[in-house]
Amino acid sequence: MEKVWNIKKLKNIKFNKPVLVEGLPGIGNVGKIAVDFIIETLGAKKIYEIYSDTFPNCVFVNEKGVAELPRVEVYHKKLKENDLLLVSGDAQPIDERGCYDFCDKLLELFQNNKGKEIISLGGLGMKDVPKSPRIYCAGTDKEILQKYKTQGVNNSAGMVGPIVGVSGLLIGLARKRGLKGATLLVETLGHPTYLGIKEARELLKVVNKTLKLGLDMNSLNQEVKIIEKEIKERIEKSVAIKEDKRKAKKETLNYIG
Repeated sequence: MEKVWNIKKLKNIKFNKPVLVEGLPGIGNVGKIAVDFIIETLGAKKIYEIYSDTFPNCVFVNEKGVAELPRVEVYHKKLKENDLLLVSGDAQPIDERGCYDFCDKLLELFQNNKGKEIISLGGLGMKDVPKSPRIYCAGTDKEILQKYKTQGVNNSAGMVGPIVGVSGLLIGLARKRGLKGATLLVETLGHPTYLGIKEARELLKVVNKTLKLGLDMNSLNQEVKIIEKEIKERIEKSVAIKEDKRKAKKETLNYIG
C-alpha cells in the first residue's frame, strides 16, 4: 500500500545556500533537545508541516486538551553566510519503508532549494549516564570527517554499528544524491525515559561553532544543573528505598530464623 504524505507549506521563502540540521526523537532525545533549543533561541519560523501514516498511530494532546496528529516541522532562520533549516517533530516513521520515503522527501525539498550541507543529530546508547559524553561523527566524505575532527569529534569508524533511523539514513541517502553531510552521535544513557540534556549540550557546542550561530548557552547550562540535581535526588531516594527494603527483609528473615 502506498504511503500517504501531506507536506503543508506555510511560507514562501527564497533560500540562500541552506544548511539543514535534523533532530528527531531518538536515544536520549538528544537530537530533538538540541534542535528545539536552536529554534527557540534563534526565533526560527516554521515553514513546513509534514504529516504521514508512517508516523505512530496515536495523537498528542496539547496544553489546551486538543488532540493533534504526530507531525514533523521544518523551521527557517536567515544567517549572514547562509540560511538554516531546522527539522524537529513528534516522532520518526515507525517502519523501514516509511523512513526511506521520509528521508527522500526531505532531501528532495532540501535539494530543490539548493541545499549546501546536512547535519543530523542523534544519540549513542550507553549502559550508564556518561560523565563526559564523547561525540562521534560519520560523514559523506573524508573532508567532512576532517572538519569535525578539528573540533574534537571522534571518527565513528570501527566504534559503532548501524545507525538506525532518520539520523543515519538521511546522511546515507544524501551521499547517494551527491550532497555533503554528517551525523553527530553523542554518548547518552540508552533508556527510553531518559532525557539527555547534558549530552545535547555537547552536540550544541559543536553545531554552534560549526555554523557560527552565536548561541547563548547559559540558559541551557542552568537547565542542565537543575535536571542533574533532580536526577541525583531521585537516585538517592531510590537507593534509600532499596536499602529500607533490604533491612526489612533481613529483619523478617531473622525473626523467622
